[in-house]
Amino acid sequence: MDNYSLIELKIEAGIALLAFNRPDKRNAMSDDMRSEFIDALERVAADKAIRALVLTGNGKGFCAGGDVAGMQRRMEAPQGEVGFNGWSRQQRVHHTVKLLHTMPKPTIAAVNGAAAGLGADTALCCDFVLASESASFSWSYINRGLIPDGGGMYFLPRRVGLSAAKELVFTGRKVEAQEAKALGIADRLSQPEALIGDALSWAAELSQGSATAIALGKSIMNQSFELPADQVFAQGSQAQGICYTSTEHRESVLAFLNKTASKA
Repeated sequence: MDNYSLIELKIEAGIALLAFNRPDKRNAMSDDMRSEFIDALERVAADKAIRALVLTGNGKGFCAGGDVAGMQRRMEAPQGEVGFNGWSRQQRVHHTVKLLHTMPKPTIAAVNGAAAGLGADTALCCDFVLASESASFSWSYINRGLIPDGGGMYFLPRRVGLSAAKELVFTGRKVEAQEAKALGIADRLSQPEALIGDALSWAAELSQGSATAIALGKSIMNQSFELPADQVFAQGSQAQGICYTSTEHRESVLAFLNKTASKA
């Protein structure tokens, strides 16, 4: 386990388990917690021995959103500094979103409890969402006079459709686990006591293939809704050229040929 105070990072059998660790605050995201989160994400992304990431929360909640105490401090700043302070903070938020979204390996949000506001956004930054039967989601920014700033306005419409996303953002209502699965917010459901085990098993399954092919394929699919077909095809051609040179491709082809030859 790495020596962080506001998150926990465990690595076992090539799978990283990252847990938000402010259970007394329902894992609300403070600036200090975000700094540790960024550091851990950068480490996971850079470590080739780590094949996948599972993200969860300690205690009863996944992440309650932004830290309200931090919101109060921002409002107490001199009037002429509020805007620029907010802009500077948003750069950190968006850096975190990008790190998680572009992680060159499979990511799973194992949502163990309430994922509200920034917490709900963060879950959707992952490739897959595995929700406990006791989990819930809410884009509750509207209750603070805010809009989703953690990627929700990008990811949520892609999962549930535009009109459903607007309804969830405009009302901030709570979505329980079964409805989240029906809407497409969650990909799978799990019993609370089995959540982490199920997430780690799924992560192992998703990451057993070529790390090169997974990273390149993910980077292209992440852009596929925005790019014209020709550009997706072109990027795919370039990526395939790299895959041709990879150790995984060479070893798998030689193993297949040797197996075929031994049967002849």
